[in-house]
Amino acid sequence: MTIPTERHKMSDSAITAETQSVEHHFANAHQQHEAATLGMWAFLATEILFFGGLLLCYAIYRYGYQSAWSYGSSRLHEDLGAINTAVLLTSSLTVALAVHYTHLARRKAVLLCILLTMVLGIAFLAIKLIEYKLEYNDRLIPAINFHLELNQNGGLSVSPNHVELFMVFYFFLTLLHATHMLVGLGLMTYLALHVGRRRFVAQHPNRIEIIGLYWHFIDIVWIFLFPLLYLVR
Repeated sequence: MTIPTERHKMSDSAITAETQSVEHHFANAHQQHEAATLGMWAFLATEILFFGGLLLCYAIYRYGYQSAWSYGSSRLHEDLGAINTAVLLTSSLTVALAVHYTHLARRKAVLLCILLTMVLGIAFLAIKLIEYKLEYNDRLIPAINFHLELNQNGGLSVSPNHVELFMVFYFFLTLLHATHMLVGLGLMTYLALHVGRRRFVAQHPNRIEIIGLYWHFIDIVWIFLFPLLYLVR
């Protein structure tokens, strides 16, 4: 059997129980991988139920106040939302590449992809803060400075209270998503530090994979939020 050298790229099959670090309560590396993946999917299922309940409430009110929802959506900055969508989709690619290079035991490539993912995540939050600032200037922050001029309604029978309710949903959902993004950035920082110290590549690929799953979940949630909030009209 050929012994892989440092320059040799390891295939997925090369990362077996001989190269991975297996905890004492698992029979082998495969069982450890399956358990870790199942645990993350179970956690993500609870997150889906949480977001699903919020989106159901959003859909009920949208059905009842269609004009107000359409008007409220028209006041959002669709261009910034589209840019953030592209940023998150690109970050999903860099996370997938990090997992791919993990199985090839290419530590520097894994570290680069993780750092790129962090940069994109920070860019997403920065754009979101800019958007919040613009909405503050437009006096669209519920319970703080919300004010809707009647002559801005464009002749539609829109209740300012209903538009304010739309903005409540908007800020609650996007802030909740941003909180998950901050958690994801914390996890990516954890990975970057350990990969930089030559850990969690061939020996611990599970940790990179399950954190990658969490990051993909954050991206998928935004894929739902963008059309529901910005493209209502």
